[in-house]
Amino acid sequence: MHAHPPMRLACRQATFRYPQTASAVFENLAFDMPGPGFNALFGPSGVGKTSLARLLMGERDGFSGELQMTGIKRVLYTYNTERLPGWAAVGQHLERIIAPRQHEQKDQLVELFDMTPHLGSRFAQLSLGQKNRINLIRYLLQDFEMLVMDESLANVDEPTREKILLGIKARFPDKFFLYISHNVIEVAKFCRHILVMAGKGRTPSAAMVAGQDLTGDQPLERDPLERTMLEIMNAA
Repeated sequence: MHAHPPMRLACRQATFRYPQTASAVFENLAFDMPGPGFNALFGPSGVGKTSLARLLMGERDGFSGELQMTGIKRVLYTYNTERLPGWAAVGQHLERIIAPRQHEQKDQLVELFDMTPHLGSRFAQLSLGQKNRINLIRYLLQDFEMLVMDESLANVDEPTREKILLGIKARFPDKFFLYISHNVIEVAKFCRHILVMAGKGRTPSAAMVAGQDLTGDQPLERDPLERTMLEIMNAA
């Protein structure tokens, strides 16, 4: 087996402010997150989670400070109101974007995401949750080291979402995922490292919390989960 190079995402003194505004969305943000694995970005609305995601994608407008990505060359970003391009049925779209060797992986993901019955539909005919699922499949079939999932499973029911998260973790153990979510139970349960952003004026501006990082073959232990959730809420 080939050893994968170590992955790491780190920020030093990162500050972001919108043009022509005096106050920063976040200021002197510093963290160090080792990878690979399923990790989270958590915090109330307005603390800059999506702004930080844009920084990871290479957008520097309004940002100052240092960003380090080790073992991460290609970063993809998917969000929950994204439209799928074109008028073709969604199954045809997936066929067009994949290499022949990926057919089996595509079929497995479509089944895992409960999207098999909907491959003949156009994107506009899908529900919001189905749109989010087909978009996420599209990104998982691309070449990446890091995938930022910005509320990517919004409008998907909880059992399906849990099945999808566990399936992604099992299938992509060597990738770095950054899951942006408002669901404290979910990030506590499934994520390894949780960067909790506290918002303007809070010191520290962010804290790293260790999640339970559950996989499909682990029992859920209530007490450790509740302790993790409490730690996340205190940090936020």
